[in-house]
Amino acid sequence: MSEPSKACCTIPPIIPKDYHPKGTYTTIAGLKTYHTSPPSPTATILFIYDIFGYFPQTLQGADILASAGNFAVYMPDWFEDDPADISWYPPDTPEKGAKVKAFFAGKANPGATVARAGAWVEEVRSRAGADAGTWGVVGLCWGGKVVSLLSTPSYPFSFAATAHPAMVDPADATAISVPFMMLASKDEDPVAVSGFAENLKVEKSVETFGDQVHGWMGARGDLEDGRCRGEYERGYRSVTEFFLKFV
Repeated sequence: MSEPSKACCTIPPIIPKDYHPKGTYTTIAGLKTYHTSPPSPTATILFIYDIFGYFPQTLQGADILASAGNFAVYMPDWFEDDPADISWYPPDTPEKGAKVKAFFAGKANPGATVARAGAWVEEVRSRAGADAGTWGVVGLCWGGKVVSLLSTPSYPFSFAATAHPAMVDPADATAISVPFMMLASKDEDPVAVSGFAENLKVEKSVETFGDQVHGWMGARGDLEDGRCRGEYERGYRSVTEFFLKFV
């Protein structure tokens, strides 16, 4: 296990609005996939977005990980250009709640996405071979649930992280077999977060960002707000430093 490199301390400036992604799009396993990478990456990261898809804040997060960690980062479009509508959040009316529930029950079913993710990873590995290096996985919100289910011996990941994860279930933690980070917001159930942390039997880092909303590292992050912007940066720095320990 190596110590984090100095690169992890070099987070690019956070762009509050009108962010222009630095990566490109390709097709892998039939899915449009955002890909961002330095010239000679030392690891490959599967980034599982939140239910709102390719939002600028989320794409900027992928670019941060690529730059600060020297990682090749891939973000498949599991929802195939039909993500959830940001206006549904927070789901504070019966109508919004019904739409969110239907979305999670349909195309955002975590178990179905886990199966697709396994096939997607195998295609990348077959293309890249040894050049793919060590694999990690990070997920936001709904993607955090998927990451919890992927962080077992059945999949090729060596480290994992979630931010403001949805559907936190302490039982999921009992099967996790790789070093794991969870960055919770003020909106996750603290009892579930605590139970999840207690059940992790691997190297772990669990922290609650107590004044941040669910989604601050993804589509719901208000990067024009100085406090959110600072915690967004700190979140991605934390994930990068954690991952670099295992590369």
